Amino acid sequence: MTPIQVALFDMQDPVYREFQCKLMPTVDPKTVIGVRTPVCRRMARSLSKSAEADAFMHALPHVYYEENNLHAFLIEGIGDYDACVDALNAFLPFVDNWATCDSMNPSVLGRHKTSLLLDIERWLSSPHVYAVRFAIKLLMTHFLDEDFALAYPRRVAAIVSEEYYINMMISWYFATALAKQYDTILPYLSEHRLSPWIHQKTIQKAIESYRITDVQKKELKALR
Repeated sequence: MTPIQVALFDMQDPVYREFQCKLMPTVDPKTVIGVRTPVCRRMARSLSKSAEADAFMHALPHVYYEENNLHAFLIEGIGDYDACVDALNAFLPFVDNWATCDSMNPSVLGRHKTSLLLDIERWLSSPHVYAVRFAIKLLMTHFLDEDFALAYPRRVAAIVSEEYYINMMISWYFATALAKQYDTILPYLSEHRLSPWIHQKTIQKAIESYRITDVQKKELKALR
């Protein structure tokens, strides 16, 4: 084993490993060590900008789920936009699960929104499931508030995929968009602009959200 793998196994939590495996049916349990996310983030901070981290990030693909998480958290520590995007371009094709994808939130991306939109569009056109999911998540994270534009939900609605984890993220996007831009987003449901599965899942997620009012929930339930 590599020194990083040894360090990860030293932090193993067997109970957490069993719990995490149940949440990730697409991941081989043999590749899950069982390291809690805060522990993995601390390890990333301790390795950040070291020669060991650089070598690790160039050694793709990784063997273990936690190695992928560590890689994701090391990317979060990159403060230069172009370097961060280069690291994401190298890593995203190897992401194989929703948990690694969704936990990766590089803060530098939100400070360069004009450039980020171009990269989001490129990732949306990727053949890799979790590159597409990551791009939708970025639109949800950074472009539903003051930087919102009608073009963004139109772009997400135009995605046609048979991939469960892409369609789940589309549903999550529209449920979150309802919480932030309700009147603008409602026609996607009232006019049935989404596929039936995404339509139903969006309503389900929105109804479960504390950010949706009781009046809005009643309206959404009538659109099932």
